[in-house]
Amino acid sequence: MRLRPRGSNQIGVRQFNERVVLQSLRTHGSLPKAELARLTGLTAQAIGLITARLDEDGLLVRSAPVRGKVGQPSVPIGLNPDGAFAIGIKVGRRSTDWLLVDFTGHVRQRRVLDYAFPDSQVLLPAIRSHLDDLLDGLGPLRGRVVGVGLAAPFQLGGWHRLLGLTDTQSEAWNQVDLASEVQGMTDLPVSYAKDTTAACVAELLQGRGRDLRSFLYLFLDTFVGGGLVLNSHLHRGLHGNAGAVASLPLRTAGHDDADKPPQLLSLASLWDLEQRFREHGLEPMAAYDERALQSPWQPHTQAWVSQAALALAQCIVSGTAFLDVEAVVMDGAVAPTLLQALHTQTAQALRSYNWEGLLHPPRLELGSIGSDARALGGALLPLHACFAPDQDLFLKV
Repeated sequence: MRLRPRGSNQIGVRQFNERVVLQSLRTHGSLPKAELARLTGLTAQAIGLITARLDEDGLLVRSAPVRGKVGQPSVPIGLNPDGAFAIGIKVGRRSTDWLLVDFTGHVRQRRVLDYAFPDSQVLLPAIRSHLDDLLDGLGPLRGRVVGVGLAAPFQLGGWHRLLGLTDTQSEAWNQVDLASEVQGMTDLPVSYAKDTTAACVAELLQGRGRDLRSFLYLFLDTFVGGGLVLNSHLHRGLHGNAGAVASLPLRTAGHDDADKPPQLLSLASLWDLEQRFREHGLEPMAAYDERALQSPWQPHTQAWVSQAALALAQCIVSGTAFLDVEAVVMDGAVAPTLLQALHTQTAQALRSYNWEGLLHPPRLELGSIGSDARALGGALLPLHACFAPDQDLFLKV
């Protein structure tokens, strides 16, 4: 029998309280019942009934009793890693990743497929093959997989001329309904989110978002993208496209349609760094690893960082004027040293702006997930749709 996703249709009080208990254990780790009651505001009797039901569902594990204190030894209760699983699939312009994630949010298995740009005729069969392999590898635990989360750009064929692609290559992806294609590969429910929105979910649930109530999220990859969290809730926008910072214009437009302002993605994306390397006869994929800050790539990387930091600073100031968030979290599919360098120079660039009227400039924070953020966020979508007390945190299109 497949694991019952409690509350997936209509959340009753009992089911909601079960989810509150699970969320407390996810946030704080293993806890004795008395501490669970204190954190959740539920009575000891209610905690006893809830943990018994969750234990029966195989969602909890009990640790060894803690002795040495007054009264009976306390028995910490925690999430059972094998209690539930989800698969996250990130489809990007340079690679596709598959992650098998357990109930505690840890990655159990991964698959990676690299390419110059995805060919739908090759990628779609690969998605099915790796999805089946991950499911089959679970053996008797396969019935505890609650869903598949798909993270991909809304317009995978967008900006094709910038990428040097033909109209035919772009149109091929514009004709593909990726979510429907993946849903056709499995009887599991498929949740779909914009790739950087999924990355923002990962940061919200397992990264800096645990300490921040409202933040603008920036993710550096082939193109730059973003997400938005307001009052600890993912804000998706009317069309699920909130935080689409790639399209931010970097100057005012003139009267000449041919002279349109450049967008943020043209200066603050790894695509631009790839081009700099390619123009000097260097391996362009070094933009995504430690080589970027090593010779002979380092001088070109430094020039890119200086330019990208100025563009990102303008994005942050513009975002602050509209959103009034407490922080901006910056992460990406780059080496940590390069992300740190970009963070440092962006912080310096922010000091060059006039902040009058913007009462509280946001803190600039480094993200904590890295290149796994999009696939991990994808996997967290079905897990939390089934087990989190607030389903509005997650984007399901």
